[in-house]
Amino acid sequence: MVINQIEQKESTIKKNGWLILLVIIFLIAPIFLTEFYLTVLCEALVMSLFALSFNLLFGYMGQLSFGQAAFYGLGGYTVAMLIMKIQFNFWLSIIAGILVASIIGLIVGYFCVRLRGIYFAVLTLAFGQLIFSVVFKWHDFTGGDDGIQGVFPPGFLKSPVAYYYFILIVFLLSAFILWKIIHSPFGQTIISMRENSERTEFLGINIARYQLITFVIAAAFAGLAGAIWVPFYRSVAPSYLTWIKSGEPVMAAILGGPSLFWGPVLGMFIMTFFHSWVLGFTIYWPVVMGALILAVIFFLPGGILGFIQEKVSQRKEMKNRE
Repeated sequence: MVINQIEQKESTIKKNGWLILLVIIFLIAPIFLTEFYLTVLCEALVMSLFALSFNLLFGYMGQLSFGQAAFYGLGGYTVAMLIMKIQFNFWLSIIAGILVASIIGLIVGYFCVRLRGIYFAVLTLAFGQLIFSVVFKWHDFTGGDDGIQGVFPPGFLKSPVAYYYFILIVFLLSAFILWKIIHSPFGQTIISMRENSERTEFLGINIARYQLITFVIAAAFAGLAGAIWVPFYRSVAPSYLTWIKSGEPVMAAILGGPSLFWGPVLGMFIMTFFHSWVLGFTIYWPVVMGALILAVIFFLPGGILGFIQEKVSQRKEMKNRE
């Protein structure tokens, strides 16, 4: 027992050490990166937050959502319309973006959590496309296919470096909150629902209520990701709400490993930087990305981070036997 406790403490110290090192690297990144790669890094951080919100449903609750981009886009559109149409306060606009995404998530989730498996996935896709259609067709209110242009942040955040640090702070705080949620009694309950929903229900737990709360939390963080990205990118368009956009966190989770908290983050970083690199050679980057995802599915079914963890566990077992 004592040896196991010592080993657990050592592994925790190592994990914390790696996290601290990564945070330091992110803090000094603007010193070494060009403006182009700093923009790519900002996109990777925002999309990683989007992927973490999705993985709350997929990796921990065990339900696949194909409509997560709807909440991402709604957060972005709320900020864009409030800033451009009524010159609303930037910070309050971001809060409003989170609230709008949460409220729509509550409405959509009320219907979706009644279903499971493929039916849940198809219904989220249907709602996502419905919201996309409303945004795309309502030209007088949302700008239609033109979107909304010229969405600027406050003066002190107009610099790419300043806005990068803002995105980094939001990402770190959001990741910390999501980590706490997952490792709380609430988080353990949704994991038990994923493992065996019938037994969890027999314990007297209202599964639909827990799933709805999880759905709203995921929608809120997706809305936050969209809300902070639009002022950096200076515009928003209906493409933010498409099913293709919803597929990005799915691919990131598969690539990095949905069973691990940082798996989708690793997957999204690989996808974002790989996309930027491949675009320098060919416009057919989806073909290359698809081949990469297929290779991971066939050869690394637990994702890249899952594969690494498996190898580390095997080495520890071999050392213990020796």
